[in-house]
Amino acid sequence: MAHDEPLHKSLIRDTTAYFAYLLLVTTLGPFQFGFHLAELNAPQDVVTCKKRSLQPSALSTSLPHCIPMNIPQFSVVTSIFTLGGLIGALTAGPSCNKYGRLLTMRATTISFILGSAIETFAIDIAMLCFGRLISGLGCGAAIVVVPIYIAETAPPKEKGLFGAFTQISICLGILVTQLLGYFLSKGNLWRIILGVAGVIGLLQLVGLTLVPESPKWLAEHRSPQHARHILQKIRGHKADVDAEVKAWNIDATEDDISEEEALLSAPPGSHPAPNSKAATQSMSIWDAFIHPEYRPAIIAVVAVMSTQQLTGINSIVMYSVSLLTSLLPTTASLLIVAVSALNVVVTAVCAPLSDKIGRKPCILLSIAGMGTCSVLLALGLLFGIKILAAVATLVFVASFAFGLGPVPFILANELVGPEAVGATQSAGLAANWIATLLVSQFFPIVDKALGGQGKVYFIFAGFAALLGSFIAYWVPETKGKSGMEEVWGKRVARERIE
Repeated sequence: MAHDEPLHKSLIRDTTAYFAYLLLVTTLGPFQFGFHLAELNAPQDVVTCKKRSLQPSALSTSLPHCIPMNIPQFSVVTSIFTLGGLIGALTAGPSCNKYGRLLTMRATTISFILGSAIETFAIDIAMLCFGRLISGLGCGAAIVVVPIYIAETAPPKEKGLFGAFTQISICLGILVTQLLGYFLSKGNLWRIILGVAGVIGLLQLVGLTLVPESPKWLAEHRSPQHARHILQKIRGHKADVDAEVKAWNIDATEDDISEEEALLSAPPGSHPAPNSKAATQSMSIWDAFIHPEYRPAIIAVVAVMSTQQLTGINSIVMYSVSLLTSLLPTTASLLIVAVSALNVVVTAVCAPLSDKIGRKPCILLSIAGMGTCSVLLALGLLFGIKILAAVATLVFVASFAFGLGPVPFILANELVGPEAVGATQSAGLAANWIATLLVSQFFPIVDKALGGQGKVYFIFAGFAALLGSFIAYWVPETKGKSGMEEVWGKRVARERIE
């Protein structure tokens, strides 16, 4: 009966206003990732002094209207954000395991505020690079810890749906910055685009004061009683949370009345003292990788996260305006806004699919669509077929949003136990950031070396075929399964014997 219940009814029953608030505030972190990823796309020519505005700027300031740089220099400014993201992703896993999900999210907001301020007031390439590096630190950490937090607070039956909100927020960030770029890519108004991210970071910092620590983390590292109380508040006072609490495998019975009364009066974001009876074990990336039970999951998550970038999505996000301008000189910027809007819509509409048809089919169909569209986009640019290039770009992004965009962020939490989820997520996101760094740094260089005209997209099509084949062979389905034994089956048992 539960399986036949319409999605809207289960959402109304399981989703409280408080959980909706937590989802809104925490996903501002992934929003920042999308925002900073695309913030220099539309205003690239204005920022680099390639296009000088003939009309006076409405922003009166002594700061320079642009920062002169060539293509290799702009590639460095663009890609250094991913270097910060890589560092943030590597440190976020151990941090969120040791200090908690909440404190790690609060730390990311400091990076958002500081990095955006430095970018906004940059006067040269070095200052702009430093600002994007700091912003990248926060973004790298955010897309590690936020999916974990959502997975640990979302209603169990809708984990796939709410897990997609990480990618939806990234898409919204891209859309907002592309819209701002469409209207503010003149004079020195591009600095407003960079400053908006700092304001959003400040709003998130304030909003996090009402966000509690993850109940699952609290149960394992601090107080099971406090964890149960927080979970009850998230689910609603009438909800039955016994099954979720039992899944923690930790005694969360209310046997200490005086402690519970003290916890009930604690503010949402407070951390009780460590509980010696609670689980405290956590693993580093290396520990997880050399462990025979966790190695298959590390490989699976790294493969999927790398594929997310090596199939070329960020070539569209970061460089699409300059890429398409030669073919569509008057409509390239508007097309990219439409592409960003389509990305949001398709991601949101397809969010429930991973809970219906499975995680793996969504990923494989997504890769197939992107690989096909890469070939079509290359042919459209090569032979000057405008309509083919435009449609291929739209379908390429829609294919990404269907599966390869949202699904990878929820896999780590389903492939390993809680003691290794931080390490697995960090490893996957580190691979993701390395792949993003490669694409952002070398895409314009390789494109130019191949003579332009979109030939580089044949390379992305090759990656889609190669990596898609590996994922089809290696990555298991996790939909409707609980625990590593059920997900990996005989493979885990075989690794344990070895």
